[in-house]
Amino acid sequence: MAEVIEPITTSEQSLKRRRTVAPREAARKMVAPMRSIAIFGAVGALVAAGALPAYAASSGSGSADATATLQQVAVGDAQSLVVASQATASPLDRSTYSATTPEEIAEKKAEEAAKARAAAAAAAASASASASAGARTFDVGNYALVSPGSGEVRYPLPRGSYTEGRTIGGGHNGVDMLAPQGTPIYAAAAGVVRASAESIGGYGVAVMIDSVVGGQSLATTYGHMTYGSRQVQAGQTVVAGQLIGFVGSTGRSTATPLHFEVWVNGSLYEPYAWLAANAG
Repeated sequence: MAEVIEPITTSEQSLKRRRTVAPREAARKMVAPMRSIAIFGAVGALVAAGALPAYAASSGSGSADATATLQQVAVGDAQSLVVASQATASPLDRSTYSATTPEEIAEKKAEEAAKARAAAAAAAASASASASAGARTFDVGNYALVSPGSGEVRYPLPRGSYTEGRTIGGGHNGVDMLAPQGTPIYAAAAGVVRASAESIGGYGVAVMIDSVVGGQSLATTYGHMTYGSRQVQAGQTVVAGQLIGFVGSTGRSTATPLHFEVWVNGSLYEPYAWLAANAG
């Protein structure tokens, strides 16, 4: 007897298909999370492999204060560095380093060149002045080195060698004792030379001496001397009647006079009267 095969209905076919697909879907759903976990695990392993050696190198110094940031480790070969917020910059003093830029080097060279030129000019001027002074050096010859007399005050020119010229007044603080060119000039009193130069204003070649006579301060000035004739220098001590120079016509002078001034305790005195009362 032939087997009768009953036809499968649509509902049965659908149920059979669902029974076959269901295990596959379940398996797929289980595999997906596992695959994600594996991927994240691999990425984490790579990150740990790169970060842990760097962290170990940065923290292996053995000092609790020696901390380093990831930025510092990452830019080890860079030209800048991230530092801790507590770090402070040391002040930079320009006096502790030399010129480094082209502008600073050029400026330094210019300053050195200017100093060298100034030194050379000063040396040349000094040499010229020395040569000029040497050419004008006055020959003392047989003139007396000390004026006649024995008192604390002496006549600045030998008596009888001069005539009285211009006197005090009109801005002229002394007298002009007219004498021949080269007549010797002597210190009126012992003291210390305050000034001695080839040019002192209108006095021309002049010497100024500070003294003390009879307990009073005395200042005397000798002007219009001959160039190169000064026999004393500033700071030198002189005695009464010592030779200090020779009559000339330097400064504001139209003849050959000795301009002689006398100041006692800061007050201007008439020189002729003062000499007559004190010189001896």
